[in-house]
Amino acid sequence: MDQLLKPTTAESKPTLFFLKNKEDKEAFENLFKKDCIKHINDDYKEQLSELFAIENPKLVFSPDFENKLEEYLAKVQKKSPLSEQGTWVYYPWLSRVVHVLPDKEFQKVRTARNKLLITDKEQQAFYNQVIGVAGLSVGNSVALTTILQGGSKHIKIADHDILELSNLNRIRVGVDSLAVPKVEATAREIYLINPYAIVEVFPNGITEENIKDFFKGLDVVVDEIDELSKKHLLRQYAQKNRIPLVSGADNADQAVVDIERYDLDKNTKFFHGKITASYEDLQDMDKFETGKNIAQLIGLENHEERMLESLQAMGKKIASWPQLGGTAMLNGAAVAYCLRRIANKQSVIGKRTVFALDKAFDPEFMSQKSKKRRKGAIEAFKKIFKK
Repeated sequence: MDQLLKPTTAESKPTLFFLKNKEDKEAFENLFKKDCIKHINDDYKEQLSELFAIENPKLVFSPDFENKLEEYLAKVQKKSPLSEQGTWVYYPWLSRVVHVLPDKEFQKVRTARNKLLITDKEQQAFYNQVIGVAGLSVGNSVALTTILQGGSKHIKIADHDILELSNLNRIRVGVDSLAVPKVEATAREIYLINPYAIVEVFPNGITEENIKDFFKGLDVVVDEIDELSKKHLLRQYAQKNRIPLVSGADNADQAVVDIERYDLDKNTKFFHGKITASYEDLQDMDKFETGKNIAQLIGLENHEERMLESLQAMGKKIASWPQLGGTAMLNGAAVAYCLRRIANKQSVIGKRTVFALDKAFDPEFMSQKSKKRRKGAIEAFKKIFKK
């Protein structure tokens, strides 16, 4: 019985079928014969209707729109049956096939509501940007927000962990992904947004053995790793390859975003100089020294009172440091914005930026009483590292 209940993972990459191709059609029909397909999504005609409207915006509000649309659909269907047009996407972990437009038309419709907010030229540059996301807690939000906005057809993702129930307060997957490697779960979500994506997964996380392959062909790297030595290793390779590094840290209700432009200045200081320890020293640090360096990296001045209290409660009242889903999404939006600007060679502030929701919305945050409490919490936390 235990063997039957052991979690297993399904293939996490969809298969694309083009039914005009005889071999694809036979393979597709074979899936039905083997009862691999339980669900079918086919609104191809509606997708064509959207495509027509997007390509003919001046007709959308005209009284003649419906007639013109019917003419267009009739013309398309004369070429070949709709079932043989576009792409059928088979998601094996869902036992589902979805009928979608060809790649170029699919991307045009999918990003249509971005128009003018993002120009066509900017959208293409963003889509062609190859990014690597290391660490898939906040990194999950970064990857999915980037893909959602039409960025990075080609993405590399790295993490060595599997999904646990306590991860589901901040990682955008469901309970069906429990016990699935984080790279697989994130890849599945990416493919559901863009079935034409190219996703390279690194299920062992970032290691000295695979980091060269991880950086191969990258335009930008996103650091969302917890382990300080691995964060240092990422910076070594970002510096060596002269590519920018962006990092977002979730800190209670704050997003702390760091940008290190090794592409513009090879001598950019690692961690903006907030951590000066070497890679070897970071590897040998005990938990106490690691905690001290993490506090220095985020900056005690950026920690909220509750966060400082939580850090002191680890191993006493709570099992690990607290993180919030809303802050992960806030980081995802902020980092994806930076990636888009970098892709388009638009200026980006090469330093730290803090987005503090409490400061923005809590009317008492800047009161003298609140400031005094935060100062007291900071001083109490400092004493821990003086012992």
